[in-house]
Amino acid sequence: MSQFTLTAWLYDSPMGAVAGEVRLKDMEARGALTVLDAITLTWVAGADQPKIGHLRHKTGSAVGKASVLGAVVGSLVLTPVVGAAAGAGLGALAQRLKGTGIDEHLLTDIQEQLRPGTSALLVLSRDADFDVLMPFIQRGRARGDVTLIRSDLPEGAPQALQDLLDDLGRPPGPPPAPSAP
Repeated sequence: MSQFTLTAWLYDSPMGAVAGEVRLKDMEARGALTVLDAITLTWVAGADQPKIGHLRHKTGSAVGKASVLGAVVGSLVLTPVVGAAAGAGLGALAQRLKGTGIDEHLLTDIQEQLRPGTSALLVLSRDADFDVLMPFIQRGRARGDVTLIRSDLPEGAPQALQDLLDDLGRPPGPPPAPSAP
């Protein structure tokens, strides 16, 4: 049985996620994890919001053609980040993610650490060997530039995330009536 994990590698510099991407690709090549989806966020000082980049992986098709994390992160960074509106936006996103293992606490942790001058690498993976991964991630921790947030997801999480992505792509309103044979 596979174990699915969502990790957020949060960096205190706008270029930190680039180093994380190199580390991630190296760890995938070594067989320490299988990347299903990965997104970078680079937020340069003075910008209104971060730039979102999707990493292409040969195993990315395991979850689907569209980016699951792209939809989640887009909702996360486009949500207001102050006051009651932020809590309402995160609550609504967490409600849509119910059953995936991604909860409001995790989303809040990620959102609170994203600000101008930072970057992040979010990774949806399968069978991650954290005994192998942690020394690579902790190299950055020794310098104080990376924080790791990890959530182990339930068995059906990738399908639940794909279903959410499919729902986000559907136009609002009732589903079309089935056609007659």
